[in-house]
Amino acid sequence: MSEIISTEILEEMARYYRERANEYDDWFYRRGRYNDRPETNPTWFAEVDEVFAALDALRLEGDILEIAPGTGIWTERLLRYAHSITAVDASTEMMALNRARLGSDRVTYVQANIFAWQPTRTYDAVSFSFWISHVPLDRLPAFLRMVATALRPGGKIFFVDGRHEPTAADQSLAQEGKQLQMRTLNDGRAFQIVKNYYDPAWLADRCKEAGLEVTVRQTATYLLYGCGIRPDIA
Repeated sequence: MSEIISTEILEEMARYYRERANEYDDWFYRRGRYNDRPETNPTWFAEVDEVFAALDALRLEGDILEIAPGTGIWTERLLRYAHSITAVDASTEMMALNRARLGSDRVTYVQANIFAWQPTRTYDAVSFSFWISHVPLDRLPAFLRMVATALRPGGKIFFVDGRHEPTAADQSLAQEGKQLQMRTLNDGRAFQIVKNYYDPAWLADRCKEAGLEVTVRQTATYLLYGCGIRPDIA
């Protein structure tokens, strides 16, 4: 039985990502203190390109729901084929950076607590990047059902997240079987967040239980990603 994550922890995690908004791209692009292992950077960027290629091959078109779009790294990629994107994030700071990066009238921003938000329409595709690992295990079934509800029959799903990096500068794993990590900002402030690392087959099974057919893969070292559909059942 996994631990139950309190509302207070979820609020602390939300504060961490609001405060981390201006640092997020440094992490992704391996700059500053996140460039602590420059010899591994080519592997990281090669694996990011591998997942970008998988997303491009999936070709998410039409009206897309993007959950936790962050600073816009993946939103920018989605705009290649999207007619429109509805971007839902709890952090106004992240959304401001996203808006500044893209400057697109095809993106509509919705500030909301993702754990409480429910779609009012269906979409042609749903995407979320570096989010599912922050969903507490007891909330995962409801989250995946929400994703399935948001998708039209035959609609596509894409997500990407991280595998555990044992030597990463900002990761401190809790005891085995726990879902919490301590994360620090550049100024040294520490926050407790939810962080789960999934077995691909296990996660694919959870998607199936929610009514989604998803193939979950891993890159060699850093990333986990899923591509799939909500089956069109006549």
